[in-house]
Amino acid sequence: MREIELIINGIEPCEEYMEAAKNGSLAALENENACGEICIELTNDDTIHSYNRDFRNVDRPTDVLSFPAFEGEELVAMPDGHIGDIMISVETAARQAAEFGHSTAREIMFLAVHGTLHILGYDHMVPEDEAVMIEKQKTIMKKMRGYNETASRI
Repeated sequence: MREIELIINGIEPCEEYMEAAKNGSLAALENENACGEICIELTNDDTIHSYNRDFRNVDRPTDVLSFPAFEGEELVAMPDGHIGDIMISVETAARQAAEFGHSTAREIMFLAVHGTLHILGYDHMVPEDEAVMIEKQKTIMKKMRGYNETASRI
């Protein structure tokens, strides 16, 4: 079973953005043949800034944060099928979308894919891992027809 719970916090609800986040995360789960529940919070820069500061010691807003239920071998959530949480700043996504030349919904979809891959254990801290994650993102976005070869972002 694959299930996405959406939370709107500090922004106006937008069905298009909610669908983009849900579809991006579901596509990443399907691509990785993974099951479970993910909670995605669509929020604003102020909220994600406080989480980025408190959990990563980075004192600025960011586009997406991922909180896996498993950290290595340690279970940090109840074993109820919940595999993690994702926060996406819609304000940052909108700025990045304008910068990359695509819609905010498309950027949110990409960020949901990216965040879901993090929850599933992928990372991009070293070049080899980054190459794997980029390829997975391209594959997933192409399947969703959200990939644009001419865009400067996958």
